[in-house]
Amino acid sequence: MSSEPAEFSSMNASALTTLMETYGEDVWNYAYFLARNRAVADDIAQETFIRAYKYLHSFRGEASVKTWLLQIARNRWYSYRSTAFVRRVTLKETAGLDLTAESAEEDFLRQSLSGEVWGLVLSLPRKYREVLILQAHYGLTMDELAQTLGVSLSAAKSRLRRARRQMNDLWEKELTPE
Repeated sequence: MSSEPAEFSSMNASALTTLMETYGEDVWNYAYFLARNRAVADDIAQETFIRAYKYLHSFRGEASVKTWLLQIARNRWYSYRSTAFVRRVTLKETAGLDLTAESAEEDFLRQSLSGEVWGLVLSLPRKYREVLILQAHYGLTMDELAQTLGVSLSAAKSRLRRARRQMNDLWEKELTPE
């Protein structure tokens, strides 16, 4: 069971404010990592807290509030991405251009002492990059990883193992002189 602050046990305006102050930056950064667009990240973060407010009664405490919020953000991203509206609004002339800026997550990770390693992490496919960032940057446990990613515990472990193997391969290529 989770040991979250008591102020999250019943949602009111004060509790929502506390929730947003406590986890807002993590939720927004994760949304930006997924969307790579500030406006979309703003929308996803806002929708995440609206859903948290609306569905707090369904929070069972099986994971931390942070894990629950990151899972909501992830689900909002996938819902956003799959909507017909997004596909219709994408302009054909900009579809081939890479208009994404480096995310706040990427900027932080690149500037850290292990920037070279994080640069390699960011070059991995999304599902491997995501599992490594959730574990290393957000400090999620294996159970929390599985819940956030919406996969079984064994699938989360397998994905993390594969991500680490790909990272090792990339790292060895970096170290090998040409």
